[in-house]
Amino acid sequence: MVSVADHRVAVARAEVGRGEKAAMTTGVAIPEKRIGEFVERLIESEGSNLESIVLYGSGASGTYDPEFSDINLLCVLRDTSVAALSRIAPTVQWWTETQRVPLIIGREELERSTDVFSIEIIEIKERYRVLYGQDVIQSLNVPMYLHRAQLEYELREKVILLREQLLLALGHERRTWSVLMLSFSALITLFRHALIASGEGRPGTSVATLDAIDARFSVDTTGFREVLEVREHRKRQHEVVLRSVIERYVRAAEQVSAAVDRMLDSPEQRNS
Repeated sequence: MVSVADHRVAVARAEVGRGEKAAMTTGVAIPEKRIGEFVERLIESEGSNLESIVLYGSGASGTYDPEFSDINLLCVLRDTSVAALSRIAPTVQWWTETQRVPLIIGREELERSTDVFSIEIIEIKERYRVLYGQDVIQSLNVPMYLHRAQLEYELREKVILLREQLLLALGHERRTWSVLMLSFSALITLFRHALIASGEGRPGTSVATLDAIDARFSVDTTGFREVLEVREHRKRQHEVVLRSVIERYVRAAEQVSAAVDRMLDSPEQRNS
């Protein structure tokens, strides 16, 4: 006779297996075996306390790049007490040997966080797959007037952090390239949200995002395009004039941040 716990594990394996087929269509496989083992371990540890496990981001959308991408997992628990955290700690510590820490959150906490984590929730809603339990994402509603405030804050913060990181890396070519390559995804995400806040559609790719930023804000995005070419191995680092790329990359980030500030400070946006 099959126990409830065994049935849950079997269902979880099936969900991960379906995701494996989807990921393989892109030619880049996510680490589905390890994901499946994480899901099984968490089910065995938490049982009825585990409400949902969600894979989101590039691992769910088929754009996973093992060189730059993380496997993002959202785990919704009914009880997030220290006692519950102690039970799942060994599984999480095992998982983080190769991946980033999963997001552990309660159901009500998740539902009441859409105002302060609007950008993150929109990103999750755009690209996610339920690995176990209920779909806790679909019904989340994001208040877009608060999204605009978070966007301005995030852009300002990322530009300041970019400068700080470059201050520590300039003069060291390898470290400078690392700063550019690792900052790219976060900035492109914010560029997409700048377009959303301005009433534009959400572009599906990084190139489409840069095209739309060019058109909407009249920003030179060639620095970002060259970093993308190097990230995707379409161009080698030595084929690029690094100083020029840095200058155009930083200037574009600053200009988008300033454009969003002006846009959100307009009377139309303040009253919307």
